[in-house]
Amino acid sequence: MLNKSPSNELTIYLTTTVYPPLQRYLICTPGVGKTTLGKELAQRTGLTYVNVGDLAQEGQLFDGFDEEYQCPVLDEDRVVDELEDKMGDGGVIVDYHGCDFFPERWFQIVFVLRTDNTNLYSRLEGRGYTGKKLQDNVQCEIFQTIYEEAMEAYKEEIVHQLPSNEPEDLERNLEQVVQWIEQWVKDNN
Repeated sequence: MLNKSPSNELTIYLTTTVYPPLQRYLICTPGVGKTTLGKELAQRTGLTYVNVGDLAQEGQLFDGFDEEYQCPVLDEDRVVDELEDKMGDGGVIVDYHGCDFFPERWFQIVFVLRTDNTNLYSRLEGRGYTGKKLQDNVQCEIFQTIYEEAMEAYKEEIVHQLPSNEPEDLERNLEQVVQWIEQWVKDNN
């Protein structure tokens, strides 16, 4: 369990590839492991886990429905307003599949989970993704869309990629992130 204080805030952002149409983001589960990683990381560290998709669902923070992708359209401004106080307290792990609408000041580190395209295709297909939604999500991973968005939205030195292909990757990623957190706490206390 890690201690946190308002003067030494720690927030972590986990993101994965899910195809977001320009100018908005969709609530879709990509199946690459960010929720599993985020929840386990919160359990091991005592940090607060926030799944933006769940937050949006609970607060109905949507701005319509995308018929083409068959999912709600996130109201980004309302999500930021909803998270503002929580983020100011620090000690938060944020789980979402887009990143450029979150304020840069919120995060000390951003982890982008990456999955081999064959694995991603199978996982998404297993979750019922078909047609354009399936193809666009896989293409988003091929073209590193989310990683590039993160590199543009945040300082390059805080954006890191983690592999998420095999079950063993979860434990390696957890160990790596926990070590980073422990070092951050030492350096900032």
